[in-house]
Amino acid sequence: MKAKQLFICLTLTAALFAGCKKANSDADPDTGNGTISGAASGVWKKGSTQLIKGDIIIPEGQSLTIEEGVTVLMDTLSKPEIIVRGNLYAQGTAEFPIRFTVAEGARTKEFGRLWGGILAAPSCQELLLDHTIIEYAGATTSDASTSVKQNLYKGVAGENLPALWFANVNGKLVVTNSIFRNLQEDCTYIDGGKIIFSNNKFYTTGVSGGEAINLKSGCVADVAYNLIYSANTNALKLSNSGDRTPQAYVMVYNNTMVNTGWRRPTAKGGSIWVEATVRVEVFNNLFANTRFGIKRDTKKVEDKRSLFGNNLYYGNSQATADQFQPSAEIIAGVNDIIGKTAGLNDPKFVNYPLTTPVNNATFIPAWDFHLQAGSPALGKGKTDIKPHYAVNGLVMNGISYTSPAAASYIGAFGTN
Repeated sequence: MKAKQLFICLTLTAALFAGCKKANSDADPDTGNGTISGAASGVWKKGSTQLIKGDIIIPEGQSLTIEEGVTVLMDTLSKPEIIVRGNLYAQGTAEFPIRFTVAEGARTKEFGRLWGGILAAPSCQELLLDHTIIEYAGATTSDASTSVKQNLYKGVAGENLPALWFANVNGKLVVTNSIFRNLQEDCTYIDGGKIIFSNNKFYTTGVSGGEAINLKSGCVADVAYNLIYSANTNALKLSNSGDRTPQAYVMVYNNTMVNTGWRRPTAKGGSIWVEATVRVEVFNNLFANTRFGIKRDTKKVEDKRSLFGNNLYYGNSQATADQFQPSAEIIAGVNDIIGKTAGLNDPKFVNYPLTTPVNNATFIPAWDFHLQAGSPALGKGKTDIKPHYAVNGLVMNGISYTSPAAASYIGAFGTN
């Protein structure tokens, strides 16, 4: 009996080893192009195309580095998930970004659902997305999903996956110069860590729910210079829910939010939702035609050390302007610019029609949210903000990433 058990064990081990080895050996040695599923680590070469036929798992203690210009093409039949138990470094450039996508002919669903997402387990120590495009993700889990079997994210069938989930309160996450678009629900859902979100764009996301950035307890984060257009629910959900240590403490400054919250079928959607005793500092943000101003959880109000100020609000309609007015739910800050009537505080974007319907989800790349001369957002920013990682940055794969300094203007973009 013992000999038979030993034989079975050795056979299974050999099969597992062979499967892992095969997953990393189907790449052309010259071009780096490959067809991949299973365990993955090492380097995906600059400019290569990686066809992902099944779930990818980066083993604990190992790393996968994706070089500039790589296209990660996800199979829409198997709808793969990328499970990060080790570390993931996606290091693109402005000229040659990395792209997680599907075949062009499959891009028929505006709100994705064509592959899973990037799911970082609590063992993931470092995850970097720099000049990376993530699109058409957010598939719904089933009992057969690897994330369900491994109890990752919410660990049950029937959940719409975020494009990015991270869950290590001691880990580091940097998302910068990247684009999240054409996703079913949440763009990002973060359950702890040291975090920088900077200079990103989020648009055309959320069928019936979902935030651009959703931060929970355990997060110590800087969120700056992001453009968020027409998120289905909130642009940002900042919460201390989850009972993790440390308390969620989020610095939010110099972001531009446009048309967020209107496509939510209930009154839950808005701009920034401040929930469950979270500690926040919210300055220099530009809200254009968003549904509501900064909204608080009246049952579990924000930490008393929270600070708000120097934010600008523009509403093209009276109904929108009315929802910006301070109340028990809507938070007013020091030196905020809040008009009481429609059309006040026109930010004077270089190229964006402020008459665009607020429930429009289609983003036009030619739009330009820089400010023209004479904008009321110029010269009104608070510059003495102290981000968590402005001095001592987060080191990722040997590179130090620091949070940008606050600007003298309000919003993510100054003048051209």
